[in-house]
Amino acid sequence: GHVLAVTMLAELHRSQRKQEKLCFTNITLVSQRNFILMLQTFPKNQSAIWSSIRLLETQQNGRRRFSLSAATIVNSAPVHVQPYLRLMRLDKPIGTWLLYLPCTWSIALAANPGCFPDLGMLTLFGTGALLMRGAGCTINDMWDKDFDKKVSHTASRPIASGEISRMQALVFLGGQLSLALGVLLCLNYYSIALGAASLSLVITYPLMKRFTYWPQFVLGLTFNWGALLGWSAIKGSCDWSVCLPLYFSGVMWTLVYDTIYAHQDKEDDIKVGVKSTALRFQEQTKPWLSAGVNAEQTLPYYAVLTGIAMHLTNQIYTLDINKPEDCWKKFVSNRNLGLLLFLGIVVGNLWKE
Repeated sequence: GHVLAVTMLAELHRSQRKQEKLCFTNITLVSQRNFILMLQTFPKNQSAIWSSIRLLETQQNGRRRFSLSAATIVNSAPVHVQPYLRLMRLDKPIGTWLLYLPCTWSIALAANPGCFPDLGMLTLFGTGALLMRGAGCTINDMWDKDFDKKVSHTASRPIASGEISRMQALVFLGGQLSLALGVLLCLNYYSIALGAASLSLVITYPLMKRFTYWPQFVLGLTFNWGALLGWSAIKGSCDWSVCLPLYFSGVMWTLVYDTIYAHQDKEDDIKVGVKSTALRFQEQTKPWLSAGVNAEQTLPYYAVLTGIAMHLTNQIYTLDINKPEDCWKKFVSNRNLGLLLFLGIVVGNLWKE
């Protein structure tokens, strides 16, 4: 990070010395945080600066060993495409996983006894999760442009940095929502109406942190909508005795993991004046898990639930809310927790006679 910052600054100076007499002297070490704050003093140049950074990172990644990580794939894309991929957070797939997993649970629970879940439906919902997560991130960044500029780790986001204008983002959002609509139209009429009803949550969630300390609860309502939609896509309508416990336990799960995530940002949240459950709870976060009581499941499912409860309890009580790296580690571990629950549902269903 230090070397990249110094190299970029020197390159910027050479390219703009005919227009602006900027002098960077006695540069020894520039931390990433301070460097990003420095960018905020050059608003007219931010787009070019971030484009140079991404180009240099791409060139450096090309010299590293081959990797199929999401970030490497994004950095390998054409330079003019990369800002759009980063806008939809394609380089950070954990959010897509957390949106997709509740869909897999309900699809697996709705499978006929002794059968695997519908692979075609799992694929369809995976595509929808990727598109809707991207759309949600685009909406979030359009709302939060001014906030993001003030925070070091969000100042590099494509809209905040000027790589993408709000109008370009709006057009891109329209494309994502159009493709997501195509996915939704593959489902039955009940599910189409149910899926369309979630759009109001997708649009309004990013605004919640301005008004309430419970934006993570609203995120839970949004991210776990697939727990309702997956069941109705298979069965034709929701069995509320199964879907509601699954949905609301998923909401509580989201409340836990996103509160953990929010503890990384609490100092910045205070600075820019936004709210979160991390600021509300401080050190008092309690795990909730109660799905599946009426789902007529078998021993493997409940054994996995026990393991998940232990994992979640350990996640909460070993959390160091003052160490961002520990918060991130605990946050991303929820992907494995969700996959474990999906596996438990599938094996439990195969166990049925």
